[in-house]
Amino acid sequence: MLKGESLRLERLSKLYGSARAVDEVSVQIEAGEFVSFLGPSGSGKTSTLMMVAGFETPTAGKIFVGDRPITGLPVHKRNIGVVFQNYALFPHLSVFENVAFALKMRGMSGSELRAGVKEALSLVQLGGYEGRMPHELSGGQQQRVALARALVFRPGVVLMDEPLGALDKQLREHMQVELKRLQKSLGTTMVFVTHDQSEALTMSDRIVVMNNGKVEQVGSPEEIYEAPRTRFVASFIGESNFLDARLIGEADNAPLLDVGGLQVCATWQGVEDRAASMTLMIRPEKVIPLVHGARADNEFDAVVEDAVYWGNVVKYRVCLRAASPVHVTVAVQRHALAPTMQIGETVRVGWNARDGRLLCDDSQSASASQVESPQAESASLHRSVAANRIPTLNS
Repeated sequence: MLKGESLRLERLSKLYGSARAVDEVSVQIEAGEFVSFLGPSGSGKTSTLMMVAGFETPTAGKIFVGDRPITGLPVHKRNIGVVFQNYALFPHLSVFENVAFALKMRGMSGSELRAGVKEALSLVQLGGYEGRMPHELSGGQQQRVALARALVFRPGVVLMDEPLGALDKQLREHMQVELKRLQKSLGTTMVFVTHDQSEALTMSDRIVVMNNGKVEQVGSPEEIYEAPRTRFVASFIGESNFLDARLIGEADNAPLLDVGGLQVCATWQGVEDRAASMTLMIRPEKVIPLVHGARADNEFDAVVEDAVYWGNVVKYRVCLRAASPVHVTVAVQRHALAPTMQIGETVRVGWNARDGRLLCDDSQSASASQVESPQAESASLHRSVAANRIPTLNS
């Protein structure tokens, strides 16, 4: 079993010319955690990973693996495994030789080397593939070879930059489960960079959500989805209805809002700044068609404007009857007792106060996060990896 190590970034910064790609990032990842850095292209995920791996030099700040400072160490002395989206396998070397490369660079040879390669390939379920060449393998098998190469020297931390992006949907979902199973069984620390929200939700112990070089929120998948702190997080993770709201009073220490002329009950959960104008967020699956005597804290008449079939879900677009048009998406799971609504039909819909979430100005949120973060991926990163191609394999 591998011994995972903690990873700590202290006020890590990176400038590309005048562009501040990473701005004083402070992140603490515990030993044995699976942490995903999630955000759109240009949010700084890869910039940070490249500095941790050693392919980019920080402009300022420090990096620690355990209590060991590694900021100035060369790639091959960091004891960090790296897996890239394109796998970076040597095309002219066999599976055995690709995996053995990292051990050879560390001075290992003979029976010890062979035993290490055999163990690593067994971990990724590729025993018997030692003599194959990379072009003879499927995409999933090549990804497993890259993972075996990253694990073979027993690193304390493994970095993975979009490693499943080149796989088809079915294989990618299978590999998500396999990677998580392997990480838990080995006890290694994994830092996983992705722009795929479902991937991050499925695999992570914690998620670091980034946008425009700032950390928007850090938390468990459930916390990120159920209690987003900013509008960006609520829109990037899952689907949300955003309603402009104005505070008009309180009842039993709960806010009363005006939404398009409708009075709406909400809660103060997660609200730090009780501004007069806010955004009310409700997930589509929390909006309920009120049939068969169902009730909700907030109930409104609405007209069904559109319906889209999504297989196990039907998404309806409805317009609440209000002084100003208020459009809401309603997601209804398909099952035998599920209500159906017809376009043009007047229906009753609603949601409970606890299922809405008030969001204030996003600009207030980044400084309050327990973890701060990175931003813009740059073409220079890819040039850096190319220039360090051999160290990538034994990182």
